[in-house]
Formats: sequence, C-alpha cells, structure tokens
Amino acid sequence: MGTRMFVAVYPPEDVREELAEFLSVRPGLTWTGPEQMHLTLTFFGSVPDRSLEPLEENLDDAVASVESFPCGLHGAGAFPHPDSAAVVWLGVEDGAEDLTRLARKARGAGNRAGVVPDGKAFHPHLTLARPGRTNATRWIRVLETFNSRIWTVDEVHLVESTLQGHGHRPRHRTVMTAPLNP
Repeated sequence: MGTRMFVAVYPPEDVREELAEFLSVRPGLTWTGPEQMHLTLTFFGSVPDRSLEPLEENLDDAVASVESFPCGLHGAGAFPHPDSAAVVWLGVEDGAEDLTRLARKARGAGNRAGVVPDGKAFHPHLTLARPGRTNATRWIRVLETFNSRIWTVDEVHLVESTLQGHGHRPRHRTVMTAPLNP
C-alpha cells in the first residue's frame, strides 16, 4: 500500500490569509483553512516507497525547465455543477495555461516513476469547500467578487496527504519542493 500524494502550487501566505479573511465573514460552509489552500496539479492515489525517490527526481527535472510565471486567483465555480455542488472552488485568471503545462509535466514525472496519476482532466482551481451536493449558486456569486494580487509561481510541492478519519480534513505535509527556472 502506497502513500497518497499530490503535486501542488501554494499561493503565498499573504494571499491565503487575505482569502481566509474574505471567507471568515461568510458563515454557512466549512471553508478550507489557509494552511490547506493550494492548486493541485496532479494527484497520486498510491505512491509506493520504492517510487518516491524516482518521483522526486523526475519532478525536479520536469519542472526545472519551466519558467516562473505570474498567477492570480479570480472567478469561481463548482464541481460537478453549481446546482449540485460537491466542491466549491476559486479559479485562476492569470497563469492558467502555465499551470496546465506544469500539471502535464507533473503527470509525466509520475508516469516515468511508475506512479499512476488520477485520470481527471486538469482544471486549475483552489478548492474552498465541500458542501456535499448543495446548490452553490449564491456562494459562487460571492466568491466571484474576490481577486487576489498577482504573485510569481516559482516552485511546486510534492505533498503527502494523510486521512485523519471520517469527517476530518486530511493532513498535508510537503515532502519536497522543486524550483522552477527563475
């Protein structure tokens, strides 16, 4: 049995704190805490111990050729649909194409290490809540008023995700950080 892991970009702390403050005055959903806010590039359901080192090396090599780029959070939506939202998210305005390229590189790094990425199509977003199949139209309208500052994406993180038990958020721990080309 392997370890659940994902590759992600974390917005800078001030962007996450500003978003948490924006959400704190909006009760009704359980919002993602600032320490958990990230943009998932790819998810690996099971990384065997023997594959961890090759995955780290491949990821480091894969993203080293990608130049740092500007990114900003804006726009909102829900998966699978606003009328029946399992996930409410904030979108990416600046940097979406670059994030898509990074996601392809991260998936390729996993495949080369023998670690199978999930098969979901990549859609750059930051998960804010998991309301459990509710109508989220009102929340999306509110979230669409948020615009983060533009920051520079200059690294990706390989993160271990440990489930804490039913009803608890997973615990995330960065295993390694891979820099982009400055």
